[in-house]
Amino acid sequence: MSRYVFKMPDLGEGTVSAEVVEWKVKVGDPVTEDQIIAEVMTDKAAVEIPSPVTGRVVAITGQPGDMVAVGSELIAFDTTDGAAARAAPAPAARTSDATPGAAEAPAPLQWFPAEADLPED
Repeated sequence: MSRYVFKMPDLGEGTVSAEVVEWKVKVGDPVTEDQIIAEVMTDKAAVEIPSPVTGRVVAITGQPGDMVAVGSELIAFDTTDGAAARAAPAPAARTSDATPGAAEAPAPLQWFPAEADLPED
């Protein structure tokens, strides 16, 4: 197993931690690069965190409402070839229960890792 640990990124100037709002994945789920894996909230904004790699989730840190410090482990992946294929299939897309014509909340910002945050080949 090739384990890739993704640490909580610095999401803004002076940010020391972020609150986990919602996990979009759970342990055992297959993920693809750039798939949204979590939503976190800093003191300034809600931010969606995309996966930096393709693989299978092997560990997550914190539950909704928990604070995770910048630089500490946020999520770990098995990036071995075929790890995503061995994991359970992704759940079907949810349908919206929203009232037609109702205003939707603006989407949270997305954070994309800098090239320095990506694993070396």
